[in-house]
Amino acid sequence: MEPDGTLAIETHGLKKHFGETKAVDGVDLRVRAGTVYGVLGPNGAGKTTTIRMLATLIDPTEGSATVLGHDVVARADAVRSSVSLTGQFASVDEELTGHENLVLLGLLLGFRRKDAGVRADELLEAFGLAEASDRLVSTYSGGMRRRLDIAASIVVTPDLLFLDEPTTGLDPRSRNQVWDIVRVLVAAGTTVLLTTQYLEEADQLADRIAIIDHGRIIAEGTSAELKASVGAGVLRVCVGDAARRAQAADLVATVLGVPVELESDPAALSARGADPERVPGALTALSAAGVVVTEFALAPPSLDEVFLALTGHAADTTDTTDPDAGEVAGGAPQEDAA
Repeated sequence: MEPDGTLAIETHGLKKHFGETKAVDGVDLRVRAGTVYGVLGPNGAGKTTTIRMLATLIDPTEGSATVLGHDVVARADAVRSSVSLTGQFASVDEELTGHENLVLLGLLLGFRRKDAGVRADELLEAFGLAEASDRLVSTYSGGMRRRLDIAASIVVTPDLLFLDEPTTGLDPRSRNQVWDIVRVLVAAGTTVLLTTQYLEEADQLADRIAIIDHGRIIAEGTSAELKASVGAGVLRVCVGDAARRAQAADLVATVLGVPVELESDPAALSARGADPERVPGALTALSAAGVVVTEFALAPPSLDEVFLALTGHAADTTDTTDPDAGEVAGGAPQEDAA
C-alpha cells in the first residue's frame, strides 16, 4: 500500500526531563502513514524515551505530540487502542507455548476462544513458528522469541507499530527474518516507527531516518539525502605493483588532503572523506608518476560515516549519564540499554 501523505505521528518540541537530566530535549517529528520511519542513535540518545511518550507510557515534560490524530496526553486511550509496542526485550511468557501465548493475548483482546486459536495458528505459520507452536517459549532461540514477540504485537493488526530496537542481539539470519516481517506489515498498511542502533537496519528498512543524539534530532531525511549532506565518499584504489602502494598512498593523500588507509590486500588502499571533485586529480597524479592503477571505485558515504560526521562519534557509543542508557538517580527508565 502506497503512503498517502497523512501524518501518523507529529511532534513539536517534545521534551522529557528526569530531574536535571534531559533525556529528550525538543524533538520534532513528522511520520507519514504507511511508511517505516527510523530513529537512529546510540545507546542513551533518547530513542526509547521518545517511543514511551508516543505510546502514552509516560507524559512529556514539554511540547506536544499527536499519534494517528490523537493527542498523546488528552486522548491517550484513543492512541492505545490503535497502536502496538514491541520493546527491546521479549514480553511473552516463557512458561507457555508459542500457541498458548498468542491464544491468551487473543482472549484478552476480546476474541472468542476458537477465533483466538485460528488467529494464533495464522500468525505462527506466517512467522515461521508453526513447527514450534507447542514448545515452551523457554526453548526458543533469540530470533524465534523476537518473531513471536512481534506476532504478539499484531494479534489485532495495529495502525501503528512501535519497534524499539527489534533486532538487538540477533544473528544476521534472524535479523533478516525480522526485516522481512516489517516489510510485509508495511505493505499491508501498518505504519512502523523503528528505533535502532544499527546503521544497516535503518538503511535497509526506513523510508526516512531521523538521527538523534543527546535527546535532539540532529539530521532528518531519506538515506540518500543524509548521505548526500556529507558529500564526501570513499575512494578505493588497487595498484598493479604492490611494491609501489606506499608511493601511491602518499600521492593520493597529498592530492585529496585526507588520510589514506592501507588495506589487507597488499595492492589496495582507500581514502575516506574523499572529495569527488579531487578524485580525477589523484588519478592523474598516479598516472604521471607511472603508478599503474588496475582498479578504482568511488563509493558514496555510508550512514556510519554520516553519523560520525554529524556527531563526532560512532553510532554504537554508550553514554551512561543519559537515563536511556541505564540506571540514574531519580529512577529514570533504562530501556535504551541493549
